[in-house]
Amino acid sequence: MTKFHLSLNVWDLVRSLVFYEAFLGVAPHKIRPGYANFDVEEPPLKLALNEHPKAASKGGLNHLGFFVSTPAEVRAVKERLQARGLATFDEAETTCCYARQDKVWVHDPDGYAWEIYAITDDLLDDHEHDHRGPALAEAPADTPADSTRRDCCQ
Repeated sequence: MTKFHLSLNVWDLVRSLVFYEAFLGVAPHKIRPGYANFDVEEPPLKLALNEHPKAASKGGLNHLGFFVSTPAEVRAVKERLQARGLATFDEAETTCCYARQDKVWVHDPDGYAWEIYAITDDLLDDHEHDHRGPALAEAPADTPADSTRRDCCQ
């Protein structure tokens, strides 16, 4: 299973969550301070929203990528990219976007970052109930990103 991954910078996470839940027809998979994602079956999409109060000046696109099922698929893509002469950057067992992941990065000629990643632990255990509703209202918009978010989401 492969899904297209799109990471957007948004200026108001709550407004964006309301819009994308209506637009995609599914509830968010994960909501954290300054971050949320949707895991959509049809079309196969992993959409991440990263809150940046000045998103318009930073630009809406954070990065692009593909979400794959296993770390073995990440390694296979890495080998294919390197065999074609592309420079890659690995992140194995990294904690990013409130999940543990194996990933490989590559940049296109214009500098757009693409990642191919697999989640090895979604880190939902301590936040299983914050998929919507009260938890969203309880998360203050100015809460600083914690160490499980990391710069990959910014």
